[in-house]
Amino acid sequence: MRRRLAAFVLGVAALLTLALGTAAAQPPARATTQLVVAANPHAAEAGRAILRAGGSAVDAAIAVQLVLTLVEPQSSGVGGGAFMLVYDAPDLARAGDIRAYEGRETAPAAATPDMFLNANGRAESFANSGVGGLSVGVPGVLRMLELAHREHGRLPWPELFAPAIVLAENGFEVSPRLHSLLDGFKRFARGDDFRRHFFDAAGEPHPVGFNLKNPEYAAALRLLAAEGADAMHTGDLAVAIAAEVRDNNVRPGRMTLEDLAEYEAHVSAPLCTAYRTWRVCGPQLPSSGGVTTQQVLGMLSHFELPDFAAEPVRAIHLFAEANRLAFADRNLYLADPSFVAAPVAALLEPGYLRARAGLIDPAKAMPTVAAGDPLPAAAWEFAPGAGAERPSTSHFSIVDAFGDAVAMTTSVQGAFGSQLMVGGFILNNQLTDFDYVPEIGGRPVANRVQGGKRPLSSMSPTMVLDADGRLRLVVGSPGGTRIIGFVAQSIVGVVDWQLDAQQAVAAPHFLAEDGPVELEQGTPVAAHEAALEALGHRVAVTNMNSGLHAITVEYTRRGRVLTGGVDPRREGVALAD
Repeated sequence: MRRRLAAFVLGVAALLTLALGTAAAQPPARATTQLVVAANPHAAEAGRAILRAGGSAVDAAIAVQLVLTLVEPQSSGVGGGAFMLVYDAPDLARAGDIRAYEGRETAPAAATPDMFLNANGRAESFANSGVGGLSVGVPGVLRMLELAHREHGRLPWPELFAPAIVLAENGFEVSPRLHSLLDGFKRFARGDDFRRHFFDAAGEPHPVGFNLKNPEYAAALRLLAAEGADAMHTGDLAVAIAAEVRDNNVRPGRMTLEDLAEYEAHVSAPLCTAYRTWRVCGPQLPSSGGVTTQQVLGMLSHFELPDFAAEPVRAIHLFAEANRLAFADRNLYLADPSFVAAPVAALLEPGYLRARAGLIDPAKAMPTVAAGDPLPAAAWEFAPGAGAERPSTSHFSIVDAFGDAVAMTTSVQGAFGSQLMVGGFILNNQLTDFDYVPEIGGRPVANRVQGGKRPLSSMSPTMVLDADGRLRLVVGSPGGTRIIGFVAQSIVGVVDWQLDAQQAVAAPHFLAEDGPVELEQGTPVAAHEAALEALGHRVAVTNMNSGLHAITVEYTRRGRVLTGGVDPRREGVALAD
């Protein structure tokens, strides 16, 4: 077995080199003190600067998010929302506690279930619903970060804004990735301020290397540094946000000053379950990431995945079947727990997952997949939803010198959010994460739009602990609903196949939800299309642009060894000390 596993690990490294280029084959970043892995070099550098100044992982996370708002506006920002796990250790050697922070956007009080239906009662297209004020949820990321800073911050709040302010005032070079996305997006660019900031007078995106300054964002940051998140929710920025949402050149929305003022971020215990000898922890609802990732792993725990390490078709098959079963449950049962009493404990109960795993035939695909029945009396009033979610998101992982860590996934939903801008930052279009059709067959959909409700998310910031409760893995990804499969596959890679952090995040992707098995195009797994079809699967070979960023932690007699994994599909970096 050891020889087979060693051969598999070496084989994976070779496949990664072939499929994804030299970035996957490069040795992972290693550190003994602290490590930041983020989706943009400017953001990672801001986080490391804060750590070097004596800041905590949460302090660094705030600096990273503020810079990502500027340099990666297509993915996340202070006008959006986030989920974050914080690992708080008493020292470098002993086990710590995890807290789950939630800054998910909230629908305005005036939101209604038919909000995204057209005059014929049918769901609008995302192109129509996703741009303008109607799609904007009350942003929550700054309230969440402020809440976490009160409990875990080591540096003063205003100091954390300095890197982003300097960069906004001096400008940064437009990256190839940002330019490419803007170029592909230019015919959809409708927001006035959005067009003025990112495009020239001829309607072309600023070229690669263009020094893009954002004085409006620098001014907003100074206000937020001085007044805290109150500036966003009750101050001048709140007035500007409400006005822009309700009166813009694209489509009016329903947000009011009262909606902004009443917003609250939340903190709770994380959702944790066992996987092999490890413990996996993720966010609570309204993120489906914690529940669904842990369902996938709970089903896979009934199979000896290392036995299939040299048999990729069987490994893909088992992983895909577990994903299909978990997504059937997700789309029926999960929604904002303030509105829907989702049976989370029952969905993760070991006996239930054993029964679900028993539906998987290692030799052939299930012809159909339906949600399970975890409730005693089968009393569930809701119909299954569509489970749609856009992939524009960012994730970063941080471990500091004190033994603490952050896994944070943050988003504005679709690329460049609603295209509405206030204070130099983009407002989200997260309300499109609700199911547009509120009722099917006379039964309500759990994730339908309702005033004051948080839309279901797939964001899955995740931490994995060993049997002693010590932190061993920090991971997460963008990718819409694919996030769940990306994160689960990375955990399997580290736990079952003993991949290092870089190999795990760069490995070719394979997953399934409520459609075909998806294989990442341009990688060796695409060669297994015919073999999977022979098992009865529908298969699609497609682009699967994750942005996984991971840190593994090893404990030695001399201390810790931190290893960073950077997804080569994006422009992230790992910066180590």
